[in-house]
Amino acid sequence: MQLVAVKKKNFNDYRRFMEQDTMFELDFLVDKLKGKKIAMINATAYGGGVAEKLHSLVPLMQDMGVDIDWWTILGNEEFYNVTKRFHNCLQGQEGELSGSEMEIYLKYNQINASYMKDWHYDFIVIHDPQPAALIEWRGKECHEKWIWRCHIDTSFPNQEYWDFLYHYIAQYDAVIFTMPDYVKEGAAFKNITFITPSIDPLSLKNISLDKEEARAITSRFGVDAGRPLISQVSRFDPWKDPLGVIDAYKIVKKDFPSVQLALVGSMASDDPEGWDYLYRTLRRAGEDYDIKVVTNFNGISDLEVNAFQTASDIILQKSLREGFGLTVAESLWKGTPVIGGNVGGIKLQIEDGVTGYLVNTVEECAEKVLTLLRNPVLAEEMREAAREKVRKEFLVTKNIQHYLRLFYNLSSPEQALP
Repeated sequence: MQLVAVKKKNFNDYRRFMEQDTMFELDFLVDKLKGKKIAMINATAYGGGVAEKLHSLVPLMQDMGVDIDWWTILGNEEFYNVTKRFHNCLQGQEGELSGSEMEIYLKYNQINASYMKDWHYDFIVIHDPQPAALIEWRGKECHEKWIWRCHIDTSFPNQEYWDFLYHYIAQYDAVIFTMPDYVKEGAAFKNITFITPSIDPLSLKNISLDKEEARAITSRFGVDAGRPLISQVSRFDPWKDPLGVIDAYKIVKKDFPSVQLALVGSMASDDPEGWDYLYRTLRRAGEDYDIKVVTNFNGISDLEVNAFQTASDIILQKSLREGFGLTVAESLWKGTPVIGGNVGGIKLQIEDGVTGYLVNTVEECAEKVLTLLRNPVLAEEMREAAREKVRKEFLVTKNIQHYLRLFYNLSSPEQALP
């Protein structure tokens, strides 16, 4: 395993985003958890929403006085091919779990567990399926609390993959899901907590960016600042439906020929399937030069993502399945209306008709895009409501509050907070 080095952050800079009662509770919890050590474990330090969240959450908690480390597991292509299949099948994709997949998955979990034999933590938080089996090799003499954090939509999982994983996650002292719908019926866990993911309002991706500056940045990628722009910021993944986004754009283009589309994505180290889907997306885009497909390999970093989300007239997140969809909260924070798939955690973020629209089909998506393009006043009315919803519910400070409350409740069940 590898310890992740994080950049320092100052928690006091974030107090202006919080309610007074939240600040009081955070100060109380930090005091009560003095002397406790926490480890966060996930698959990768770069690429994807989990790593992004931890790059904010971990240094902020450290600055608050919480003793917390972040570790990533070791793996290679065969392991990540298997865990990507786990990810897809836990979200409902059909398929049979093979003996070789089980063998590869457990082999790498056991290898990584060997690095933990001399660890001394009070709480170990495991993120998503990749390292979930680490608990199998916990020594009986260990007294730490193990917590499994599920970031994906497991409401209707492939039964074979779920049964295999359930053997391990049922051993955890607590599990965290994004919403109740994701807990499979019949699952018997010791402690279930619901925590939505969050964004960092002071990260480079989310700081306030002047509209003209944002347009100047997007113009470097061939975007015409004088014409309407719709964008989707996502991994290139079948569940994000970039092909459906292109189809919706083509419908809009017939009635609104000046529109442009940007598909902005990052290629993650634990997602080998992403390259294949990127090529499929490029083939669907064809020779339409008003479709811009850009990634971290041709200049997209956090600043550029911020610019696309700020400069766009509309953001799409047309997911078919979605654990949460951080790019929705990011875009709402910037005051940009979002049209999202009527699935998973997107439904927690978009108030239909207030901060954007929820859609079920390509045709609905195109219809709502045209509604907003033809009614700029309506889009403007959505801006303030969008930003305020994120401030109250989806900032990293709220995420920290929920985690610390869970740690406190596990260590002091007789004085548990609601």
